[in-house]
Amino acid sequence: MEAFRFEIRYKDRDSWARLGKITTAHGEIDTPAFMPIGTQGTVKTFEAGELEELGAEIILGNTYHLYLRPGSEVIESCGGLHRFISWKRPLLTDSGGFQFYSLKVLNKINDEGIEFQSHIDGSRHSFPPERAIKIQHQLGADIIMALDECPPYEAGQSYVAVATERTVRWAKRCLSEHRNLSEGKRSPALFGILQGGVYPELRRSCAEALLSYDFPGHAIGGLAVGEPIEATFEILPVCTECLPGEKPRYLMGVGTPRDIVEAVAAGVDLFDCVLPTRNARNGTVFTRRGKMVIKGASYARDPAPIEEECGCLACRRYSRAYVRHLLSVGEILGLRLTSWHNLYFYLQLMQQIREAISEGRFASWKKSFLESYQEREETEG
Repeated sequence: MEAFRFEIRYKDRDSWARLGKITTAHGEIDTPAFMPIGTQGTVKTFEAGELEELGAEIILGNTYHLYLRPGSEVIESCGGLHRFISWKRPLLTDSGGFQFYSLKVLNKINDEGIEFQSHIDGSRHSFPPERAIKIQHQLGADIIMALDECPPYEAGQSYVAVATERTVRWAKRCLSEHRNLSEGKRSPALFGILQGGVYPELRRSCAEALLSYDFPGHAIGGLAVGEPIEATFEILPVCTECLPGEKPRYLMGVGTPRDIVEAVAAGVDLFDCVLPTRNARNGTVFTRRGKMVIKGASYARDPAPIEEECGCLACRRYSRAYVRHLLSVGEILGLRLTSWHNLYFYLQLMQQIREAISEGRFASWKKSFLESYQEREETEG
């Protein structure tokens, strides 16, 4: 029994963008939506109530990291991940496939699953697809992911083909284990993951296989793994077109504000990315005109807020000069303020996108946004 439903409320006339709503056992998610990443059970520098105040409707946790620390059994004994982290809204867990990609020097992949060495203490672990599903059931997320193999861009077409076929076989095993664990009780929604790199024929064949399993939603994986951004947005429409329109599409790990706007136009409904919080901790903030490296010396005496007309806590109360000072002396408040601003920016971006779609003006809004937003390392604000 799945407490999961997706409905499309409005479709844009001039693109593949759509306005929708996902319903889960822990609440609703208006789409397109951005998920802040709480890899280890926390969105860095935030507590759960602050995320609610910011307007986050769903956050993401990671199976790999939570399995290692504190352990899925510990979390299950504490009532599941929602109760463990005091988060009352929807949760999605990634299977860990991307972490196995990013920590590839520590793992070996074969048809049975993934053998890996912990990056924490060097211990060895076996991670077949069935275990990835069992752990996510123990965590108790609302949406869970099948285990996939995420090959790097430089792997080449022949290896990507092998990885894609393996991902499909693993998806079948994940679905079987999910059904076994779900029997007679409320279960999470299991998404399949579309792989195939930048190769249209591999994407289409993977989608065809996944559709036969009738997943309630699909993630698009294997992008933002080293390929040029032009290649990403050449293959993305292929991905969305070969996935069923009546089910949600989740683009994993992408990306910048510009990336998100373009992906919404291609028909994507869900996003996650480390950029808003990671960049914040490195002293970079997002504004309507692009990125601002607020640690720069030019802001040492600047009395203006990070961004004029921004309604976030940091901009309502503090100056660029003060935020820069906090970062320069290593005060935790500096990290919190830049993180607050960046997540607010991303969540407000999604709100603006949804409003533009619902009012039938997404094309003009997108044009205006892209004209003002500059993907560069520094803006003078």
